[in-house]
Amino acid sequence: MEGSPFNMFGDPDELRARMQEMADQMQSSQEVAWADNAIRLAVEMTVASIGRLDLNGTSDEQAMQVRDAIRVVFPEAVTLVREARQGLR
Repeated sequence: MEGSPFNMFGDPDELRARMQEMADQMQSSQEVAWADNAIRLAVEMTVASIGRLDLNGTSDEQAMQVRDAIRVVFPEAVTLVREARQGLR
């Protein structure tokens, strides 16, 4: 099979191993990109939510309004980050 056109890439098992390695690296890169996007979304969602607050009252009342908003948004952000981390395992 030395003259065969299928042998132009070398040993088929070596080619298969290299292709699998390349596919694994691509999948790993996609998982990291997804995790980065999920974490970025969690941060942006939290910042946007706090930025939209219409704070009024005393500083203590405003602090309570911010804490209430974070209490609603934070669990969603944590879920996104947790899922992103699990995707990296």
